[in-house]
Amino acid sequence: MRSRHINIPIFIPHKGCPHTCIFCDQRKISGQITLQTPEKVNEIIKESLSTIESGNNTEIAFFGGSFTGLPIQEMIQYLEIAKSYVDLKMVHGIRLSTRPDYINPHIMDILQEYGVTAIELGVQSMDPEVLEASKRGHTVEDTVKASKLIKQRNISLGIQTMLGLPEDTFSKALKTAEQVVALKPDMVRIYPALVLKDTELESLYNQGRFVPLTVEEAVGWCAEIVQLYRKEEIKILRIGLHSSELLEGSIVAGPYHPAFGELVESRILLKEIIKELDNMELNENSEIIIGTRPELLSKIIGHKRENMKVIKERYNLKTVRVMSDIKIKEFEIQVIKHQTKGEC
Repeated sequence: MRSRHINIPIFIPHKGCPHTCIFCDQRKISGQITLQTPEKVNEIIKESLSTIESGNNTEIAFFGGSFTGLPIQEMIQYLEIAKSYVDLKMVHGIRLSTRPDYINPHIMDILQEYGVTAIELGVQSMDPEVLEASKRGHTVEDTVKASKLIKQRNISLGIQTMLGLPEDTFSKALKTAEQVVALKPDMVRIYPALVLKDTELESLYNQGRFVPLTVEEAVGWCAEIVQLYRKEEIKILRIGLHSSELLEGSIVAGPYHPAFGELVESRILLKEIIKELDNMELNENSEIIIGTRPELLSKIIGHKRENMKVIKERYNLKTVRVMSDIKIKEFEIQVIKHQTKGEC
């Protein structure tokens, strides 16, 4: 059986972060309000390990707040617990998320001493206007410096960005992705901005001063950015927030879909298919057969058969079929040209 990467998530919602960005309610995003004690953290790790099969690549992951913004002794307490499991070879490493401006040489010394293996930076944007409008409280330069410090210590670098924040545009989001590529991260997460209850963004939305992306827009933006990252062989950990009952109940507006990542993957495949079809001679009597491996079948067809509708309308076709074939790597297109009456 192939080894899987598994995180044991420890949520420290908003702890360690004095900033309240206009989009942020970390308590809702992380699905809890209660802060974790070291004892509780130990309990969570033990319970999680009892359900994880051996042979997997397991990391203890501190998410939900700015971990390196915690008081030093408190941060070390958490790290000591996590490191004890690394030393016993019960887990393979320690992952954490934090802000770019909460990384410095002293902090990196501590993280390296306790065996941290991956750091994800909540960058959100590389555009100064977007950062200011979102009240992020850090600069583009902070992100560049933090990324360099992490890479210098041979710790895996993750970058999290958010699309569609105030003052954001598609060109700015694409430029952000290009600047992220220049930082040489090992992995990225991409989130469309959502309007959550009890945030400043909700107030702006209610006043008509902020218009979130539609699902269609967000899918389009993400599809372009995902292709850019894949071209550079950067691992994409996540596209869109995880579905949860609490999160769904707190969303006021924005491009939320429980299968958002699937929509993006489907759009990318549609673009690739169209690119091939544009170079083929087609007419209304052509029948298109798209062969694909079984796990891509639903993505090729699209949500509510949307991709099939787009292809039919674009090329004025009556019939588009999709067939499963385990021998096909991604997809293959076959064109059958039927003769019209009177042709011989």
